[in-house]
Amino acid sequence: MRDIGIVIVNWNTCALLRRCLETVFASQGDLRMRVVVVDNGSGDGSADMVADCFPQVDLIAQSDNLGYPRANNLGLRRLGFQAKGAIAADAPRYALLLNPDTELPPTALATMLAFMDSRLDIGAAGPKLVLSDGSLDKACRRGFPSPLVSFYHYAGLARLFPRSRRFGYYNMTFADENQDIEVDSVVGAFMQVRREAIERVGLLDEAFFMYGEDLDWAFRIKAAGYKIWYHAAVTVMHVKRAASRQSPRAQFEFWRAMLIFYRKHFRRDTWLPIHLLILAALLYKGGLGLWREIRQPTSTP
Repeated sequence: MRDIGIVIVNWNTCALLRRCLETVFASQGDLRMRVVVVDNGSGDGSADMVADCFPQVDLIAQSDNLGYPRANNLGLRRLGFQAKGAIAADAPRYALLLNPDTELPPTALATMLAFMDSRLDIGAAGPKLVLSDGSLDKACRRGFPSPLVSFYHYAGLARLFPRSRRFGYYNMTFADENQDIEVDSVVGAFMQVRREAIERVGLLDEAFFMYGEDLDWAFRIKAAGYKIWYHAAVTVMHVKRAASRQSPRAQFEFWRAMLIFYRKHFRRDTWLPIHLLILAALLYKGGLGLWREIRQPTSTP
């Protein structure tokens, strides 16, 4: 059984993907790993680069852009994570979702493995992610965007009171970025998940296209009784939005993801007048294209 199976979904980030893979294979420690790259129909030669330069990678080259969760699920299935309750005997002990616009320090994988091995109650974990300018990628430790938490964030209260546990919960700005903390979710740019947690909750929800699927996975993992942790001892560089900034539908998909997540996890307990206000806010942010989405049911994996 391998220690870790790494799934990297790529779309038109050839140079960044190459650097990411170089850092992955430069990892130190006695690691038994398998790397799967799912190329989502890139037009920049990414798939050819992987085939030529990294023959040890298991490459899945798609002709179309399948979206982030569906492509990740292809990679997870290749690793042996078939579905809820169906895990192949040779599936690795951990699965790692990794973005192609990340760069790993040599000890990142070994340290994260040791951290999760030390705490069997951890279902998923992520490191400290920093942007190119050295600042914290705030998405690497998050609270679930409940209606109230989202209101505090988008009303600006989080900016006014970043050290408040109540108002700063969306990005957990109240916590020291250099200390470990239990969180609601880590980000899919580097999300390490325990084999047993995947067996209990299943794969990513393909109702999402991009954004939100990591939050939803974390929500289900926590609901299954596991904890999610941010591990500050590991720092990973994240370029961020290297692929999404090329996509004109990215902004729409963000708000569509928030709609799916809200309806799936919070609608049932939301008072009708508040529900209508939330829909109005989402339509304002995401545009009228969300109206069609509002009329459609949300799938459950």
